[in-house]
Parts: sequence; structure tokens; C-alpha cells
Amino acid sequence: MKIDECDIAGPLLIEPQVFGDDRGFFMESWNAEKFAEVGLDIAFVQDKHSRSQKGVLRGMHFQNPSPQGKLVRVTSGAVFDAAVDLRRSSPTFGQWIGVVLSAENKRMFWVPQGFAHGFLTFENDADFLYKCDARYEPANEDFFAWDDPDLGIEWPTGGLGLQLSAKDRKGTPFSKLAAFE
Repeated sequence: MKIDECDIAGPLLIEPQVFGDDRGFFMESWNAEKFAEVGLDIAFVQDKHSRSQKGVLRGMHFQNPSPQGKLVRVTSGAVFDAAVDLRRSSPTFGQWIGVVLSAENKRMFWVPQGFAHGFLTFENDADFLYKCDARYEPANEDFFAWDDPDLGIEWPTGGLGLQLSAKDRKGTPFSKLAAFE
């Protein structure tokens, strides 16, 4: 597997080794021993799966307290995936990173604790898989406006006809959130 560090310390873009032929392909999406060898010694406690239609934007979500780290990937379709650094002590606090994940490129994205996360789907029936290192706790869930001008996330929305949940439509301004230390 190939692991690329991002411009922000913490998130990682992971390209698994894929073996393919005219029958299809085979890849290993998680191996605790191999990931630990490259510094990702993670005990996952939940797997999640969402399916979204073209133009759905989910985000920007996080938990505070009880943050979650997430290893994410797409098994059908394609998405633009974004993470924002919420660690106030970090030199990259408030900065974002965006990557394209798709069934075709088979990339995985590690979003560590202390980051908000969201994604925008490019195709119908986009299947998005999460492996989480902490359980979901609804009482600790928080979010901010996906289009917050202070962050300037460059969502590739052109021609998609965005679909947002009621919650995501009324996101809190980033400047009013309680950040991580």
C-alpha cells in the first residue's frame, strides 16, 4: 500500500495494492498489522455505510467531546471528501484538505480525531464506507456550515444541484464552534 501525507498533519491518503485481471480485482482494505507498521495502530469500533444520490452534500460533522477518527472509502460512485482541522493548538487550525475518492481509484482517506468531515457525491448511488475508532454519540455531535466563508472549502459543486439535509442547511458559523485543544 502507498500512504501519502497531506498538506495538513494527520489526514492520510491511502492507496491499497490492487490485484486485477479480466475477472475483476482483489484488494485488502484493512489489515491491522500492516497499518500499525506505518503508524496507524487503530482499534476500530464501528463500521458505517451510507448511500447517496448525485449532488448530496453531507457535512461538516464531528463529535466534541468523544471525537472519532474515520478511515473512509467509496465502493460505488465518486465523491469529493473534505476534512477541516479543528485542533486549536495545530498550526493548520481551520485549514481544509479535499480529495476525490471513487470506486475506480479505490483510495482510502484517514480523517483523524480532531477533524470535521464531509463529502459531496458526483454520481447516483455513491456508497461511502466508514471505519470509526470511537462510537457515534448523538449528544456530542456538532457541525458547522459547509460553505462557511471563513474556511473557503472549494467544493466542486458545478452543475450538481445540491441536496442538503435540514441540519446541514443551517450549519453554525465556524467562528462560533468550540474547537479541540
